[in-house]
Amino acid sequence: MSAPVPTPVSPVSARHVTSGGTRVYTLSVPAFPHFAANVFVVVRGEPARPTYTALIDTGGSHEASTAALEAGLEAIRRESGEAVSWKTLSRVVITHPHPDHVAGLPFVRGRTNAPVAAHEWAVQTIEQPEGDPVARPAEMEEHIRWLGLTGGGTEAEYAERLRRRARNTMLPEAVEVQTPLRDGDVLDDVFTVLHTPGHEGSQVCLRVDDLLLSADHLLPRNSPPLMPARFQRGAGLRHYLASLEHIEGLEGVGVALGGHDGPMHHWQERIQSLRERYADKLGAVLDAAAEPITVHDLTHALHPRLKPIQAILLLDQTAALAEYLAERGELLETRREDGAALFVRA
Repeated sequence: MSAPVPTPVSPVSARHVTSGGTRVYTLSVPAFPHFAANVFVVVRGEPARPTYTALIDTGGSHEASTAALEAGLEAIRRESGEAVSWKTLSRVVITHPHPDHVAGLPFVRGRTNAPVAAHEWAVQTIEQPEGDPVARPAEMEEHIRWLGLTGGGTEAEYAERLRRRARNTMLPEAVEVQTPLRDGDVLDDVFTVLHTPGHEGSQVCLRVDDLLLSADHLLPRNSPPLMPARFQRGAGLRHYLASLEHIEGLEGVGVALGGHDGPMHHWQERIQSLRERYADKLGAVLDAAAEPITVHDLTHALHPRLKPIQAILLLDQTAALAEYLAERGELLETRREDGAALFVRA
């Protein structure tokens, strides 16, 4: 007796219909190994003859991610009768230039001529992903010193990992951005653009009718990784908290769809829980900074069981927390002779 054939899992993880009849399909694609990102297909008009189709983000550049993107479009055609294809695509929007959201863009550009839109601060990263070959490493070396990574052991290990990160690019090749976006823009008479810096300085959320595409600004399960604003324009906790306020005041939004995981029907409650979470983190930093301490040592004080795979993200986050408290005057920042920042409770 033959074993039953398992039912294939659809690449379309959700379908939402807005108050204006716009269909929003969520595709979950493997942006990194064991880490999925959401890509959205937004459709207006009759299914058999859509008047507008947009792709929001593109996933990763590796074959598993791009294959999932192709399969997702096919599934939307097959399961929902939407006549969507690369040929009929009207627009590609990048919410922010992190590799799990933008690295698939060269693949997408090879299949469609649909114009690309991204925040004006993201244009340089997308059109010149290699960056300045002289300034970029120099900026990282100064940042390494500021973090206190000037010794041996984990300091040397983290410094080398940060150097490797500086050599990586957000996408494998350049793509032209036809439409730079700004806060308050209305794109294609479909999306209201909300600039939400913090997690990434050029990040945007997109409102369509009563639905919010909240990118990595608002996620249902995690707080997004932050790095200090001193290292990236628009990054940092001050910008992130201000951006939470920016979207919290939206009226008439019933559901938010983030760049990872599932929908958020109680998205404003999620904003409040994030504020409370950061208040706890800030309190822990103040408690740990009774004596002058580097960001490296502060990270280990806050996370004594730190796993190596988490180290760089937690180093970034600790730096962002310390920077924010220094801006508020709750921590005092001085410099050690080697350039390392020292933080102490005011």
